[in-house]
Amino acid sequence: MTNLGTVEGLDTLTRSLAQRTPDELAALLTRHAEPLSRRPAPTRLRELAGALWSYETLHHTVLHLDHPRLHLLASTARISQDLARSAAPVPAAPTAGADYQSLMAHRLSFPDLATAPVPADDAFRALGATAPGPARDAVTTALELLYADGLAAPTEDGAIVIPPRTPQLLAAHDLGTFTPVAPRLPESAVPESAVLETAAPESAAPGSAPPEAATATAAAPEAPAPAAAFLRDESQAAASTLAATLDRLLAALAAQPAALRKTGGLALREIKRLAKAAGASEARTRLLLDLVLAAGLVALKRAPTGITAVPTGAYDAWLAEAPGERLVPVLTAWTTLWAIPTYTPFGETPTALVRGEDRHAPALRHALLKALASAPAGGQPSRLPAGTPLSAKPSGAPSRRPGLPALLDAAAWHRPLAVVGDPLAEDRTAHILDEAAFLALVAHGALTPLGHALLATCPADPEALRSHLRELLPPPVEQAHFQADLTAVVPGPPSASLADLLSSAADRESEGHAVTWRFTPASVRRALDAGHGATDLLAALAEVSAAGPLPQPLTYLVQDAARAHGRMRVLPTACCIRSDDEALLRELAAHRALQALGLRAIAPTVLASARPPAETLEALRGAGYAPALESETGTASVERPTGHRTGVPSSGSATAPLALARRLLSG
Repeated sequence: MTNLGTVEGLDTLTRSLAQRTPDELAALLTRHAEPLSRRPAPTRLRELAGALWSYETLHHTVLHLDHPRLHLLASTARISQDLARSAAPVPAAPTAGADYQSLMAHRLSFPDLATAPVPADDAFRALGATAPGPARDAVTTALELLYADGLAAPTEDGAIVIPPRTPQLLAAHDLGTFTPVAPRLPESAVPESAVLETAAPESAAPGSAPPEAATATAAAPEAPAPAAAFLRDESQAAASTLAATLDRLLAALAAQPAALRKTGGLALREIKRLAKAAGASEARTRLLLDLVLAAGLVALKRAPTGITAVPTGAYDAWLAEAPGERLVPVLTAWTTLWAIPTYTPFGETPTALVRGEDRHAPALRHALLKALASAPAGGQPSRLPAGTPLSAKPSGAPSRRPGLPALLDAAAWHRPLAVVGDPLAEDRTAHILDEAAFLALVAHGALTPLGHALLATCPADPEALRSHLRELLPPPVEQAHFQADLTAVVPGPPSASLADLLSSAADRESEGHAVTWRFTPASVRRALDAGHGATDLLAALAEVSAAGPLPQPLTYLVQDAARAHGRMRVLPTACCIRSDDEALLRELAAHRALQALGLRAIAPTVLASARPPAETLEALRGAGYAPALESETGTASVERPTGHRTGVPSSGSATAPLALARRLLSG
């Protein structure tokens, strides 16, 4: 039975959505991208309204509400319930001893839903926010954000309509007392976990800009100049290491795609191989693999031999960008990732490239960054040695990590439902902070300038983050220093073109602030095999030389390799035609109708064909000949017709939010 109040609420939300601009509706779709992606794409605004207020979507969305929005939603739901009860014509309850069907029919006919519109003044009064002050400011901002996120809609007379099943959704949560201002993280609470394995010596929902930046919260303390410079240096070093690690990892995947197991995810041997190529730990390699998959730099390709992870066309465009700009899609993907890739509890087998199911992870991640944003930056906590695993503890250390409980208490204001009541919150937090340190977002228990930039960035328009990273990391180096010991040194991150040139003719030997390549006979031969001529290769190397002419040993090496190259040839062929009749083979080679086969004699009784056996047989028969198919062992093969099958096409495809928004608003 359809509840009339529910229908009217959806009508109100639909009218509210119809009044938005395409950009505003696209922003809404982006914020709710993850839960909406698990449903069929809406074709009308009414379908979108139903999807936004479905229990499955709401179950995910409320995780991304901060303290004021959650309290406002809960108090409005209670008032709406009371109004709906008083307005509904409630019949007499079933008599004692009534059968089960009667009891259930009564319950289903009159569910306890929040279907009545609530006057805004009543909602403000319930939270003690009637008088001007921090409470009223916080509730006013919270209401605007609920409207923007589609979690509430205004009626024509200004009343508030919310999802009818909100009471059932929040019934199990104790939200505590209303606190309009976010708590400050005390200096003593800065956790050591945030600096484990350091690489150097706000969104309303995933995928959105931080709307609660306007919420009345305590201003983050301004770091002293030395501390700010220290955090920037730490962030710069970690970001530089991250960019180089990503480059090596994707290059390894491009050279040899990684095969997935039949049960899903990468096998341990593949993770070990990629970790060695990237120069990172296995846990961090799993993190980067999940991030590049989420960022669209890698895709899973299905083939008859299995599923492999292969770089996409976006990888080529990524290579052409500056080192700092390359980090933008990876960092924005981390904020919305439904997984903590470095966290494998309960003895689970570590893997990568599987779809995450941890819907709490993005909200917990955001809450921790928001809490760290208010942490004092002047203090320097003690840190464990670099490379210490998260599970390691000094002998005699307490079971609870120092600082994490206080950090979680501060984070609970920003995302209450993702933090409170989680028995594994400390372990999950430690791994999230370690990932943040590796990604250059956290250093020594404080948010770095890059972390602040990410927190304030909308993934749909990350230009601010891109500008910050462009300034943080130096521009790529376009020239190399060639040495007499057959090495080439690039004092900084090489440009994509320089790295391609050097990698084509030399072996990458070392990483760091200066990257070294070494030329060997085998590496130069590799360049000649790829089509480079000796003269062209030397000219290209001389063009990128920072010190003028190339060293003589390098010139001699290239010229010697070129003289020995190609003295024997390997001819590609798709199949061969064999016959003891030499005159027949000469006839075939000269036949005009068979020119498409590219027949050429490689022996008096053998012709090589450039086409596969099936095409060669068809062409010969079409020309009036009667060939027979022969196996590799020389025996006759029997040809049987094969039945052709095709896969079932995918039922849906990814739709750009802005294009979908325009289509929904147009009709």
